[in-house]
Amino acid sequence: METEKSIEPATQNNKHSGNSRVLSAFQTLGKSLMLPIAVLPIAGILLRLGQSDLLNIPWLGDSGNAIFNNLPLLFAIGVAIGIAKDSNGAAGLAGAVSYYVLTAASQAINHALQVGTIFAPANGMPKTLTDIDMSCFGGMIAGIIAGLCYNKFKDMVLPDWLQFFGGRRFVPIVTGGWSILIGGGLGLVWPTFQRGLNVAAKWMTTSHGIGAFVYGCLNRLLIPFGLHHVINSYVWFSLGSFKDPATGKIVSGDLWRFFAGDPNGGTFTAGFFPIMMFALPAAALAMYVCAKKKNKAAVGGALFSVAFTAFLCGITEPIEFMFMFLAPGLYAIHGVLTGLSLVICNMLNIHDSFTFSAGLFDYIINWGKATNPGLIIPVGLAFSVVYFFLFVFFIKKFDLKTPGREAETSTGDVSQITDKKDFDDIAVKYIDLLGGKDNIKDISSCITRIRLVLKSNKSLDENAFKKLGASGILKAGDQVTQVIVGTKAELIVDAMKRHLTI
Repeated sequence: METEKSIEPATQNNKHSGNSRVLSAFQTLGKSLMLPIAVLPIAGILLRLGQSDLLNIPWLGDSGNAIFNNLPLLFAIGVAIGIAKDSNGAAGLAGAVSYYVLTAASQAINHALQVGTIFAPANGMPKTLTDIDMSCFGGMIAGIIAGLCYNKFKDMVLPDWLQFFGGRRFVPIVTGGWSILIGGGLGLVWPTFQRGLNVAAKWMTTSHGIGAFVYGCLNRLLIPFGLHHVINSYVWFSLGSFKDPATGKIVSGDLWRFFAGDPNGGTFTAGFFPIMMFALPAAALAMYVCAKKKNKAAVGGALFSVAFTAFLCGITEPIEFMFMFLAPGLYAIHGVLTGLSLVICNMLNIHDSFTFSAGLFDYIINWGKATNPGLIIPVGLAFSVVYFFLFVFFIKKFDLKTPGREAETSTGDVSQITDKKDFDDIAVKYIDLLGGKDNIKDISSCITRIRLVLKSNKSLDENAFKKLGASGILKAGDQVTQVIVGTKAELIVDAMKRHLTI
């Protein structure tokens, strides 16, 4: 009996550690997806400015379209760099190698199976072969292979006569080998997976709003775990298909199809505009109204800043983390209302999309391409009224400690930092609050978050972080940790890395 008691906690810890590692891996993937997604704004701007309803400059449109046409390759490069522990460019090169090898190998195996033998000569294949299309999924898979290979083999030591190919130069070589094997396997299984995706896409697009509602809810509810970019990548870049009349190319994804002129494109993205431009800024106003009178001046600037960021750019995490953990039920309602917004926009035949997020800038530049974009304003105003009174009710009813209602208000405002020395100062303070250098095993950034793997996060003081201007802390297990600091997260992480030896 004594032995069994001593083994059980270890087993539970192993299970807990395993779950933490899985979540950490998915969060790393979600963070890595942001690098290729970050190129979309310039692609969308060029594409829109070049079209006939704006500047009518074809070469501008073609320049933007070139980025969209090569998104899978950009995903391979970006994801590989994002997964690489030191974000080295060699990982990006390996990602490109992996993408080309992976797609060629999978296509070859798929073709060979269709003619009855793996070793069929290429010139003997019939002209009616069906291709497989992994789209951005192929890029993501290639990037994961390359990133993992980089982390494993970047310090590879070979015999002296081969050492030229050692170290980082070895990474593209080994990545190519793994890509052949995995690509061959994908050639066997991807056709079945692709049919499943097509069934899911058909259901989502013909479900009379149910699919849009589910996606809208999941999009918000996965934000606390940093996994919303994973589901976004499917809906934005793989959902449905449309033949671009200008190029004859088949394009996929709600976002990409919208810009290619698909009348059904923008179905799953239009509903975010009312939430991001109107509803969440109204929530910030409600927090200001409910703040203690003596604290309103102190929190007013910060609340205006996050509200304006949401309205202009569609970046909503700084607002959402202000109430996400204080009132999980309220945040769940926010997820449901986001899904409802997608349904209402669907019912009103509103089609609109974005290249970065559903803020004012994308709303204006895509007005001429959207369907019924003017209806977004009354829908958004209606949601803003709902959100304002909903938040006022919840904050007062449950005495939520939203900004300005705490015993002590934040003494720092990260958004106001502009000088390198100030970033260094705040970085040192964050390192101390995180338990010092020895407690930090890994660190990276997302748009608004410091992503960390700590030896232990049990002793972190959330109030101390808030005094430095952070919106909150997210813990997943005893090690995986995120500190929400706003849109200057990357600059803060860069400063922290200058003071760390990881």
